[in-house]
Amino acid sequence: MQLSVYRRDNRKRNARRWRRRLCLAGSIAVLFVVAMATYRWRGPLMAGAASVRAFVRENPYFAVREIQVRGGENVGGSEIVAMAGLRHGMNMWKIEPADIERKIAKHPWVRRVLVRREFPRRVVIEVEERTPKAIVALGKLYYVDADGVVFKEVGVGESVNFPLLTGFRPEELSSSTPASRKRIQDAVRLGELMAKSKQEEALDKARSGLKGLTEDVSSLRAEKITLDAQAVKTKLSLADCEQRLATAESDPDTLELLMEYLSESR
Repeated sequence: MQLSVYRRDNRKRNARRWRRRLCLAGSIAVLFVVAMATYRWRGPLMAGAASVRAFVRENPYFAVREIQVRGGENVGGSEIVAMAGLRHGMNMWKIEPADIERKIAKHPWVRRVLVRREFPRRVVIEVEERTPKAIVALGKLYYVDADGVVFKEVGVGESVNFPLLTGFRPEELSSSTPASRKRIQDAVRLGELMAKSKQEEALDKARSGLKGLTEDVSSLRAEKITLDAQAVKTKLSLADCEQRLATAESDPDTLELLMEYLSESR
């Protein structure tokens, strides 16, 4: 009995082994056939793929009709588009966002740029500009941002209302080492704190002056109210006299009282 059980188990294992071998052989045969067909038809397939690609890249449906530049203040949109080399009518599939980003990033005002294609016809360029935090003096004046990057010479007509940093050597400004960058950042922060302190001091003076002006205005308002009250009193007195004069014509006693009232009011 035990011998027959072992034989059935062996037959089952052999059957499973043969099924695995058949599946493996079938898979190899299928791959071989596919490889042979691909090798034989590789020319037509490649030609067809090239035709499809050419059709898409030249199709006017994917022509650029809108170019948006967002975030540019110191750099004009037309200047950004010119640097990017974009123009209306270009095919969307021929635009390489990474190449355009490298071109625009060379502008001194540009800190970060992102270019994306919005199919089928729009290209969007998002620009983050550098914000000057101080000016460094080194023969000429240069803008410095919060990252400690000296990024641009101050041009004619550009704002110079920033803290002025001195005492730096040319090699420190041109160096990109963390130590040099940190020293510039510390100087920028110190300049910002000093400027903020001066602004708060000026604000306190302005508030003091405003308080004094408010007190003067309050006193003027009080005098005006007093004068208005006197005018109202005089007007009421005249109205009272007119009323009494109107009744005095028919009453001698009233006329006598009116004369006394006028003599008292004087």
